[in-house]
Amino acid sequence: MLNKKSVDDLQVKGKRVLVRCDFNVPLKDGVITDENRIVAALPTINKLINEGAKVILCSHLGKPKEPTPSASLAPVAERLSEKLGKKVVFAADDTVVGENARAAIEKMQDGDVVLLENTRFRKEETKNEEAFSKDLASICDVYVNDAFGSSHRAHCSTVGVTNFVSESAVGYLMDKEISYLGNAVNNPVRPFVAILGGAKVSDKINVINNLLEKVDTLIIGGGMAYTFMKAQGHEIGNSLLEADKIDYAKEMMDKAKEKGVNLLIPVDNVITKEFSNDAEFKTVKGDIPEGWQGLDIGEETREIFKNALKDAKTVVWNGPMGVFEFSNFAKGTIAVAEALADIDATTIIGGGDSAAAVNQLGFADKMSHISTGGGASLEFLEGKDLPGVVAADDK
Repeated sequence: MLNKKSVDDLQVKGKRVLVRCDFNVPLKDGVITDENRIVAALPTINKLINEGAKVILCSHLGKPKEPTPSASLAPVAERLSEKLGKKVVFAADDTVVGENARAAIEKMQDGDVVLLENTRFRKEETKNEEAFSKDLASICDVYVNDAFGSSHRAHCSTVGVTNFVSESAVGYLMDKEISYLGNAVNNPVRPFVAILGGAKVSDKINVINNLLEKVDTLIIGGGMAYTFMKAQGHEIGNSLLEADKIDYAKEMMDKAKEKGVNLLIPVDNVITKEFSNDAEFKTVKGDIPEGWQGLDIGEETREIFKNALKDAKTVVWNGPMGVFEFSNFAKGTIAVAEALADIDATTIIGGGDSAAAVNQLGFADKMSHISTGGGASLEFLEGKDLPGVVAADDK
């Protein structure tokens, strides 16, 4: 779709190929708790191994301000070795491209794999400064970006390095993300429905604006729905409100009318007096009384949303319908996930919390595509160019 060089266009035998992956996985006491992103990187890595490349992997993990053991990629090297069925040599350098890395790369045979340390151990990474970009380029002949989840950031390892290598391309994961999200937004099979949830309108302002140009139905749930309810003239009690976004919500409702888009906002909510799974809760229609806050969509809203999805042919979902980590307030999110699992449509889950919800509920295999990049998929849905994609060579 974007006409970028893909890993299939490269001759890699005997060449050192630096692959930017997204191994930004959740860790608890040094143990990886969700290995989705590692699994998503395997097709590109295996392809390069099988074609006899010397495969050098790099990624960030978390947001360390300086090198720290808790942000080391060592556990990823271990897990990757198991998944690939071969030893992944871990180059433990705080400078990322240091003595260990250079020595390990020097020894590589065709088909070997080396993983570098967390790219954010270098201060230059997030500033996209030349010194680190040149270091990365100095250890490879070809560069492949397969880190969709980081492609909205112009960092050394996603963008800067491409200025100093002779050839750069995108990997299979990147390609898949771009084609699914791109086709959904620019060339959807209709009816096209977008579901937006999550806490804040401000995070999704440009997404709402862009999607209203493209969708047939826009469903709004989660914490951001209360600002829309307020804009409709409802009382919302102590529910989440972005007062400075009320006018914007009104504008969007007007825009939906003008474009003939069916904009759906909750008609009833599950409310409680405190933010806790154990608090007493009840469902109310319309206004939310003083002292109460909405934490999920109500039963009637769930039915309305499900009905709107029944005949959809393309659905993009980004953000939960309520506080789904509390079991008492997860019903809205579960209802949407179930509805999507049941329909015959291209269903695209836009990373982050909605991806976590779908995985936890066991519906992952029922979805057409689960994006690995929350922030990146949002920016894509806003219609923005992603720097990490733009930087790859054109075909």
